[in-house]
Amino acid sequence: MSDFKNKIVLTGIKPTGRLHLGNYVGAMVPTLELGGKALDDGGTLVMFIADYHAINAMKDPVALKEAIKNLACAYLASGLDANRAIFYRQSDVPEITELTTILMAYTPKGFMNKAHAYKAQVDKNVAKGEPADAGINMGLYTYPVLMAADILGYGTDVVPVGKDQVQHVEMAQDIAGFINYHFQKEVLKVPEYYLKPNAAVLPGLDGRKMSKSYDNVIPLFGTPDEVKKAVMGIKTDSQAIDAPKNPDEILLFQILQGVGRPATVQEVKEGLEKGGMGYGTIKKMLLAELEEVLPSREKYLDYQNHFSDVEDLLRQGAEKARKLARPVLERVKDAVFGRG
Repeated sequence: MSDFKNKIVLTGIKPTGRLHLGNYVGAMVPTLELGGKALDDGGTLVMFIADYHAINAMKDPVALKEAIKNLACAYLASGLDANRAIFYRQSDVPEITELTTILMAYTPKGFMNKAHAYKAQVDKNVAKGEPADAGINMGLYTYPVLMAADILGYGTDVVPVGKDQVQHVEMAQDIAGFINYHFQKEVLKVPEYYLKPNAAVLPGLDGRKMSKSYDNVIPLFGTPDEVKKAVMGIKTDSQAIDAPKNPDEILLFQILQGVGRPATVQEVKEGLEKGGMGYGTIKKMLLAELEEVLPSREKYLDYQNHFSDVEDLLRQGAEKARKLARPVLERVKDAVFGRG
């Protein structure tokens, strides 16, 4: 699909905790860019915080509340226009959970067994010598049905996804197909997926993928001291300053390349190739780039400190989402219960 003209475009984001630079580069920037394109093309952007999906793994309500708050403030501080987009919490739209109940009745149990998240957890359990379903709750097992309701419940045309998320949309397509075939008419619109351009996978301070679980992250909205400490802690080698280096083999350059402006990236690339540019200098340049290109910490903190205003925006978004979902749900209920 080359454009999103007059299309309903949907994306969901799961709250996971404190955000870091890898989240911003790998997920937030692509989502905001595609969302902006959809809106500029005259489409409707439906963008939700997937808190129901989060509770499959996150059981601490205090941590979950904080993660939702951080995520909402981060997207708003990064440029999401909640007045143009439909931005809301998943749990504030009861029509979607009602639709989920109906979809459950038309989805074969065996169909759930092929979901990637479920299969991956089963494989981990078997590898550890544990029962196949150890630690697996019904939320995880049936999450493709809730995800299908998230997608189908708004008459969604397009879902932008990465390659590893295509199955989510394909399962929604199949579930819509089950119902449409059963009633021999289009009860639910069958959505398409749009493959997002490959986003950068940012390495962390130790060279592994940037991840909170590895404790190797640069915090997205950290204090200046926190960000400086993280950058200065990026692992370097012992090559002499004057020695020519292959930039692609230098961790500092890999991180800079993911976030820096083209002119700065080119300057560092040439400096490494010729020799004479020290790692300390590059770290200072990376700090300067982060200050220039990242969303404003001040804006983020302002949203945090006035979260009641953000709550109002989310509630308004939920009302807009409900208006979009209600006719879809009523059409499904008319078919299922013979009310039409």
